[in-house]
Amino acid sequence: MKSTTKSKLYIHLLFWIFYYILEAYLDFYWSRYQFPDFKWQIRLQNTMILELIYFLVKIPLAYSLLYVYEKVDINKFSKYFLSIIIVIIAVLAHRFFTHYVIYPYIYGVTETLDGKQPSCFINGLVAFNSFMDLIFMVGLVFGIEITRQKNLLKDQISMLKAEKLDQELTMLKAQINPHFLFNTLNNIYGMALKKADETPDVILQLSKVMRYNIYEAAEKNISIEKDIENIKDFIQIQKIRHRHLSVDFSEAIDNPSQEISPLILIQFVENAFKHGVSESLGNSFIHIDIQLKNRILYYSIENSKEERSGENSTKIGLKNIHRQLELLYPKHTLQVEDKSDRYIVKLMIDFNDTLSI
Repeated sequence: MKSTTKSKLYIHLLFWIFYYILEAYLDFYWSRYQFPDFKWQIRLQNTMILELIYFLVKIPLAYSLLYVYEKVDINKFSKYFLSIIIVIIAVLAHRFFTHYVIYPYIYGVTETLDGKQPSCFINGLVAFNSFMDLIFMVGLVFGIEITRQKNLLKDQISMLKAEKLDQELTMLKAQINPHFLFNTLNNIYGMALKKADETPDVILQLSKVMRYNIYEAAEKNISIEKDIENIKDFIQIQKIRHRHLSVDFSEAIDNPSQEISPLILIQFVENAFKHGVSESLGNSFIHIDIQLKNRILYYSIENSKEERSGENSTKIGLKNIHRQLELLYPKHTLQVEDKSDRYIVKLMIDFNDTLSI
């Protein structure tokens, strides 16, 4: 709030400085013809003084109207009526300073209409001139303020969108961690019932993976090297349970420090284990290939599946993944092939064109 108020103060102060310079220049130029006998130093001094005097009318007028339209809670007709009253008072004040102060005390002459005939305090022509001078200024002030408020609103909308996306991504990630944890605990439970010797090793592997999920995955981005290491740890846990499973993992990474949103890639691996691979299959397999070349990621997973499997259980997980990809990497491509005996997923992410959240 303080920064917004300070920004508004700076913008309006800058406007009044430029407006003062503009009006002083125009009046100085006009005085060359109105008062040709005056030296330029005198004319410049008089111009600077009279513009300061006019500011006693213009600044209160501008902010009185702004206050009426922004703060005063009345109907439109009442606002129009009040605005007209304020403008009339400002015109009278403008004429008072022009007729009784500026001409007799600044220029030392009597105000005239055509250089000969003395002008009275108020008539149609001089009132119109004062009105146009004031309305021109009011229009500039309102234009500056409307533009400032539109830019402020645009920034607030962008901030709200970013916060909304961030919250949605946090929620989507939160759906992943319990899902993975429960699956792995079920695996360990099954191994404990069988009193498998590998149980302690699996628990240690799980501890490492969960440390990654809790601490590393809390970051918006992480190096792809760490993300791949987490995938390998996950595979190691699953391989202990799926003893008859063939897992091929290949990688070619030209920049291990390339950042990526954590827990994106592992979800495809998790789906391959949970919904594609079954111990009942004699030739179960998972082929994983991940490549990073020139900041472009190519990621593919192919896994075997039972022909009788008609489950839609993978759809929820894929919707979750797809939504995250839409939010983080709008220009990604994701291809899913659901064949009778295998499931193939191909993902491409161009890190040269990513969304910052």
